Order: sequence, then structure tokens, then C-alpha cells
Amino acid sequence: MNWNKRLLKTPVLGDITKKIVSIKASREAHSIADHFTQFLQPQIATSEQLRSEVFKIRHNVYCEELAFEKIQANGEEKDEFDDQSIFSLIKHKPTDTYTSCVRLVKASGPGEKLPIEKYCLDSITNTNLSPERFNRAEIAEISRLAVKADFRRRQADQFKGSSTGVISEITYSETELRCFPFIAIGLYMAAATMGMNTGIRHVYVMMEPRLARSMKFIGITFQQLGAPVEYHGLRAPYYISPDIFMKNLSPGFRSLYQTIELDICQQLEQVN
Repeated sequence: MNWNKRLLKTPVLGDITKKIVSIKASREAHSIADHFTQFLQPQIATSEQLRSEVFKIRHNVYCEELAFEKIQANGEEKDEFDDQSIFSLIKHKPTDTYTSCVRLVKASGPGEKLPIEKYCLDSITNTNLSPERFNRAEIAEISRLAVKADFRRRQADQFKGSSTGVISEITYSETELRCFPFIAIGLYMAAATMGMNTGIRHVYVMMEPRLARSMKFIGITFQQLGAPVEYHGLRAPYYISPDIFMKNLSPGFRSLYQTIELDICQQLEQVN
């Protein structure tokens, strides 16, 4: 056991050390929220032009970079679930460039299924949390998260198929680097906001276990529902609810979430 772990397990000293680490992480998270606001902005795809931006980013990542899907002549990646989805992008303010996107697939219409139900339902071994057990109007799936290669630092930093959101150090300033590692986190928070403000109570996602572990570090705690399977890489089914999301989100990262929530909610009001 290394020194840091022994210190954390030492009575009194361990509690003090954990509190110091927590305070430091919280301060850094508030700083990240400030930088996120300065350089980045979440944007709901409320127009055909913005939806086209989503499909172009997905084509860049899923077709051109990762070769998960076929190259399309129009440079846009679409599938059967887009008609039942709402989309969010994150824009880089200084260059007015859209960096990334994510969608929230809903299944409230007759015969509509979530991607996880159509392709990976057998991977869910925790049947108590299967989407089949809940009101169709209250379930959704986060999917097609994509971050453009220009906004990621090194090949080793990328989670295949979903990306981490770390950007190129050559292209962007050192100050901007402080918030770009959290592009993927911002996308999940945007998706969570869209879900909670449209009546969603049960959310699913297929993701790499290491990405789920990194999300847990900041308090976004997904519950694994089954063993990893091959689905655009090795991925496992995960579940989260609004209650779980808000309960476990670390205090510092609540600041980032509240920043994103305010922006997204204002946009939702304009749509409605």
C-alpha cells in the first residue's frame, strides 16, 4: 500500500486528508465552471441547421475517424433513432465552432424503442432496472456522444467511440485547456438537463467501463446493469436516474452543472 493510501486510512489524519482533497477538488471544479462559461456554451439543436451540425460531427467521428459507420456522400451520419431524439452541442465561443454533440433518445411514441433495447437488451442482467419495467414516457438513452478530433489532445487520451473531450495543445491556449477536458462531462450534463426537464426518470447508456469510472470521480455515478459486450468497442449497459445524479454529484461539479442547466433551461423555454 502506498503512502497516500495509508494516510487516507489513518484515523483522524485520514479524515482531514480526505477533507483537504475534497476542498481542493471543489475549488478546481468551480474554476472549471468559470472557464467553461468563458469558452464553451451548450446549445440545443432547435433548428435544421443545428441538427445538420450534429450529424456532421457524428460523421466526422463515427464514420471518418473511427469507421464504425459507412462514409456518407452528404457528410452526415444519421440513424433510425434520430426522429425520436433531442440533441445538444457544445460551442467553442472564441471561434464560433461546434466541438461536440450528444443526443437523448426518447421512446414515448407507439412502437418506439431505445437503441439499447433493440441491440443490447440481452446484456442487461439486472432486470429490475430494465427499460421494459418503466413507463415508456419516462425512459431515455444517452447516445452518439462525439467530440471532434481537433478538441482532443493525444490518441491515448481518447475513449474509442465516445471520446474524452481533451483538446489539441498546439491549436488552443493554455488557459482554454483547463476546461476542455470536461467537454464530455458537459455533454452528459446537458443530456441530463434535457431529460430532467422533459419528464425523463430513467436513463440508459452504453459506455466503456473506464469512462464510467472517470465519471464516478466527479460524482456522476452510473449503475452497471450487465457485463461488457462488443458494441462499437467493449461497452457495458449503465443506468442512472435524476435522483441518483443529483445525490452523488460532488459539490464543486454542481457549480458546472448549474451553469449548464441554466443555459439549457432557457433554451427549452424558448422552444416551448
